[in-house]
Amino acid sequence: MSLYGLGLRASFKISDTIRDRGLQAPKDIVRFDNLPYGTDTRWQTLDVYRPKNAGGTALPVIVSVHGGGWVYGDKNLYQYYCMSLAQHGFAVVNFSYRLAPRHKFPAALQDTDAVFHWVMAHAVDYHFDTRHVFAVGDSAGANILGLYAARCADPAAANIPVTPPPGFVPTALALNCGQYCISRGQKGLIAHLLPDILPDGGTDAELHAMDVTAHVTGRYPPCFVMTANNDFLKEQAPLMTAALEHCGVPCMYRCYGDETQKLGHVFHCNIRAEAAQNCNTEECGFFKRFME
Repeated sequence: MSLYGLGLRASFKISDTIRDRGLQAPKDIVRFDNLPYGTDTRWQTLDVYRPKNAGGTALPVIVSVHGGGWVYGDKNLYQYYCMSLAQHGFAVVNFSYRLAPRHKFPAALQDTDAVFHWVMAHAVDYHFDTRHVFAVGDSAGANILGLYAARCADPAAANIPVTPPPGFVPTALALNCGQYCISRGQKGLIAHLLPDILPDGGTDAELHAMDVTAHVTGRYPPCFVMTANNDFLKEQAPLMTAALEHCGVPCMYRCYGDETQKLGHVFHCNIRAEAAQNCNTEECGFFKRFME
């Protein structure tokens, strides 16, 4: 693993630990933990969270694809964020996936596909309303989710190597502080991580395969695209929004923060913050528009 990747893991771990210190599972949520969706018992596991008062009612689903630069993170770091989404009346699926550099692209994408297959296969067990399956992804997770949705919407996207459930397309997405457009010569975090992420270090074909904006068509699901005024990837959200608008896809763009409030990358995961609560409420409201 590159020194940059190792440093990213260390710095993200420190900030995430501080963010979630003292948080506990809310009493109005029932959780089902460490359910296997694949054969790798370390990484291919997921949790399901549901509002306790929902009983056996079939609920709309949110699948969460965590961030971490493709080299960091797991479901434990997203449990409190995901349970806060469940409090809005959803069944939430929070999963870990295999990380680079040990598992390079497209491993995380293939794991994401396996989770959606799991959701469809276990709808009765966990009372999922599979007519309304939404998804959220942030940072690298927004890239993974964005590519997966493109493959669902357009089976001709053959260079996205997954096979979604027959006929399945997510009802709507929330893409948060994501990396969407990847180009040669691009600077910043992604440039340093390419050797860790991609088998051949970033060939033209690999960069095209990871470019979400290159795969958007008119069949892409509706999207809530979010960034923040102090997000180091804030220039990416307008690129994704432009690709969606060009294809006539229903979308909503939000850049959170103002002159008095500087909000950083994936601020929405800090569920104690009012700005995060407002953002997550808006995204859940966006999803509910597609249940009417």
